[in-house]
Amino acid sequence: MHRPPATFQVDGTAIRTRRKDLGLSRDDCAARAGISGPYLSQLETGARRDMRPPTYARLRTVLRVPADDERLLAPSEEPTREEPHARHEGAPQQDGQ
Repeated sequence: MHRPPATFQVDGTAIRTRRKDLGLSRDDCAARAGISGPYLSQLETGARRDMRPPTYARLRTVLRVPADDERLLAPSEEPTREEPHARHEGAPQQDGQ
């Protein structure tokens, strides 16, 4: 059975951009989503990034973003893999040792 994540990491800039595109004030948007203005401000500035699924769903609804649209989510931070190097550039080569 699929379980939603405990929290969603959101992109504050995307939230602010969408809110402004819709002509909503911060306080009006927050009130419609059932959250405080200061909390929305913290999300938009990046001071806070985590939202619980019900809160995220309410904000997404106010901002008219479909459930399958991830534009309000922070980009996933996949770890980058470094190629292992047998020797470093400029290191002397060892002959037969």
